Amino acid sequence: MSDLQASSKVMKHYLKALLTEDDVPAAPVLQEEKKQQLNELLAPVSAPVIAKAPPVAAPAPAAPVAAVVKVVTPPVSKPALVPAAPVPPVKVATAKAYRNGRFQALFFSVAGLKIALPLKELGGIHKIAPLKSLPGQPAWLQGVMLYREQKINVVDTAQWVMPEKYDNQLQEQLNYQYVIMLGNSHWGLACDTLVNTIALEQDDVKWRENEGKRPWLAGLIKQHMCALLDVDAMIELLAKGLNSQ
Repeated sequence: MSDLQASSKVMKHYLKALLTEDDVPAAPVLQEEKKQQLNELLAPVSAPVIAKAPPVAAPAPAAPVAAVVKVVTPPVSKPALVPAAPVPPVKVATAKAYRNGRFQALFFSVAGLKIALPLKELGGIHKIAPLKSLPGQPAWLQGVMLYREQKINVVDTAQWVMPEKYDNQLQEQLNYQYVIMLGNSHWGLACDTLVNTIALEQDDVKWRENEGKRPWLAGLIKQHMCALLDVDAMIELLAKGLNSQ
């Protein structure tokens, strides 16, 4: 088995773990601990003990008052009522267009790992060009590429998706040839090869049931064992300078 095939196999298991780790139920509470908690809840409340108050000493005789001063308390004005601020409308999440029926997905590879994104959220594909690096930027930002007067922020996809597995050996396997544009943004993902475009049914994807720690991962395409990207969530993370973790 070649190094590239071995790396691809490891990454497939890794992506599957990313998708399912948030679905693992928490460890059950020990039976003895449950019993103790239940006993504490059901324990009867004992009657309060009323202590006898100590005898109160007689007050000392007061000194004679030379003059009586009459204190006038000013009337208390009622506070003015401040009208309550209007409640902002609740934002309703927009349903993804590809979550209704069959949809097309573009598959591409990064260091032997296949990744897909819905075709409706593809902003375009460009041949990679010389990049201009910018100081003070995250390590996963390879640089800025100029395409027809448009500045594209090119992401080192392997380093962004799995920073904990990004080492010298993985870096040597990279051969970025294309830039996959994310929607209408200025963000693009560097990739090695374009695989193909496949029509998928809803049942072909193991969708994330909750947001979890990786909102960029929409689901796992079961037959191909590859990640399906949530493009909107990924753009939001990139704009904040955050990686996939």
